[in-house]
Amino acid sequence: MAVRPAAKLSHAALCACGRSLGRLTAALAFFVDTIRPMIDLKAFREDPIRFIAGAKKKSIAVDFDRLKSIDEESRRVQGEAESLRAEQNRLAKESGPAIGKLMGQIKSATGDAKAALEREAEALRAKPAALKEQIAALEKRIDAITPELNALLLTVPLPPDADVPVGKGSEDNVEVRRWSPPGFDPAKSFENQRGFKPRNHIEIVERLGLVDFERGVKMAGSRSYVLKGMGMRLHQAVLRFAFDRIVEKHGFIPMSVPVIVREECMVGTGFFPAGREQTYCVEETRRGEAHDLFLTGTGEVGLMGLHAGEILDEAQFPIKMATVSTCFRREAGAAGRDTAGLYRIHQFDKVEQVVITRADEQESRKWHAAMIDIVEQLLQALGLPYRLLQCCTGDLGVKNADMIDIESWMPGRGEVGKDGVPSGAYGETHSASRLYDYQCRRLNMRYRTGGSGGKGATTFCHSLNNTVLASPRVLIPILEMNQNEDGSVTVPEVLRGYVGGVERIAW
Repeated sequence: MAVRPAAKLSHAALCACGRSLGRLTAALAFFVDTIRPMIDLKAFREDPIRFIAGAKKKSIAVDFDRLKSIDEESRRVQGEAESLRAEQNRLAKESGPAIGKLMGQIKSATGDAKAALEREAEALRAKPAALKEQIAALEKRIDAITPELNALLLTVPLPPDADVPVGKGSEDNVEVRRWSPPGFDPAKSFENQRGFKPRNHIEIVERLGLVDFERGVKMAGSRSYVLKGMGMRLHQAVLRFAFDRIVEKHGFIPMSVPVIVREECMVGTGFFPAGREQTYCVEETRRGEAHDLFLTGTGEVGLMGLHAGEILDEAQFPIKMATVSTCFRREAGAAGRDTAGLYRIHQFDKVEQVVITRADEQESRKWHAAMIDIVEQLLQALGLPYRLLQCCTGDLGVKNADMIDIESWMPGRGEVGKDGVPSGAYGETHSASRLYDYQCRRLNMRYRTGGSGGKGATTFCHSLNNTVLASPRVLIPILEMNQNEDGSVTVPEVLRGYVGGVERIAW
């Protein structure tokens, strides 16, 4: 499932970013010597229109006028400071021998001549000192404007690729293709094809005792649940099936990752500042600790954070990693949307895959297609109808150059007809993103060109990520597509080995 941070930051939010950046810069010392440019500043200076147009296409508000103004001021002040340092060094080099010569003359001089020599020596000493004061003042100005500059840079999105369709939001996404198992067509009614009216997943899980919503809400509030019995076993089965498949069939390295991380990990992966309201914060600073901690909404954060601040060997590429982790989303702003059932919940488990590779667009595009193919194979093995959607510019979020959503068919979704039966609809279950160097630049993750042991220049890596499977959301199409007229559910064949050979779930 895609994580789409809120697109627009208010002026107040930008100011808050600036105020908090001092703390963030210190935190970044965890894996970065200094805070990295959030975008390629050289590319921005050479072609600001590309970034301005990219933000407009994504409907993301960025104060580019202020950004350009403060960047120009920063460069001017830094240039002045560097010039003064060069002058200071020149004077120090030249004045040293001159002062030494004067000191020798002073020893043998008397009266007015001695006083004149002493004044000349003092003047030579004063020139570098005066420059030092000027340099200190310029450095103080740089320190004052850097937090605002970095806060503004954090808001600049990665421009979308030229072949991404322009649109305002998910309603403008473009269908690429769809697949259905033999004998089922989402364009036709479920009843006509299966011979009975479908139940939605809420009816199914309550009838079969697979989920306890009431006790989940009692313990943790709205959008909470408790999987039980075969509900929990099916949840674990589908996660294990996906994880085993990505590791054994596709060669991804299995990894465990923290699900509670420091702020720099969220900033580095592009989920902050715009997505902050979607996360749960553990306010450790109130307990006297140096850093707050955040619950992650995807294993991507941990997988990308593993190599932050490192210079990798090009011969390692592609680095293919997969994890299964518990994820947390506040779902802020989602009031009234899918409030019942398992579709939009605060806690879930997800198998995630990440690829880190060379800084080559065609290489990134190749891996993007390969990751999508992995998910298609998985859904076909589960027998779930799905469709691929090319996300438009307005649905990409801050960090993606391109994103493909995969939606599975859920008979229990859609409009409810006069007979009380839903029409069925596709619902998002997967999302694959191409990010180029956006995350790696923020995480200061580089590689040295020239192959194994290469001695070439360091370059920022490219990264990609993809939802292999998220549960319990994926249980919705599994249960609804495999329901039987008597209320039981047939377990997909590929999952039976994970549930002790059970073929049918019945009450």
